[in-house]
Amino acid sequence: MSDVATSIDIDAAIEDVWKTVMDPTRLGDWVTIHRRLVSHSDDEMVQVLCLRGANFKVKWHLADSKAPHHATWKGRGPARSHAETEYRLSDNGKGGTRFDYRNEFKAPLGPLGAVASNALVGGLPAKEADASLRKLKALMER
Repeated sequence: MSDVATSIDIDAAIEDVWKTVMDPTRLGDWVTIHRRLVSHSDDEMVQVLCLRGANFKVKWHLADSKAPHHATWKGRGPARSHAETEYRLSDNGKGGTRFDYRNEFKAPLGPLGAVASNALVGGLPAKEADASLRKLKALMER
């Protein structure tokens, strides 16, 4: 299992940040590992992601949403892998938004799959999460 948590302050209103992060068609604007959106509806989407040069599809379901402060997406990827991504938005006390991001990935095949996953991706998910949040900040503060 891989668990990544990171945060960033964004000089933009919570509602504006929420509108951007919850719009599947905007994923390419800020998610560094996003390659394309296959399909989407109000509470589901299929996305192609890329890690270490390998593309893979994830089918996401919006499991919980309390606009404009909290969303949890649950995903299913290749070989019965699972992921959960959580967004938490709050007032940062400076007229902007605190964006807390968490992603939990569960590899298939239990402990053996977790060891293999760690060997393949190492600290890459945390680096990509931080890069995505920096990209979101730059996008929202333009």
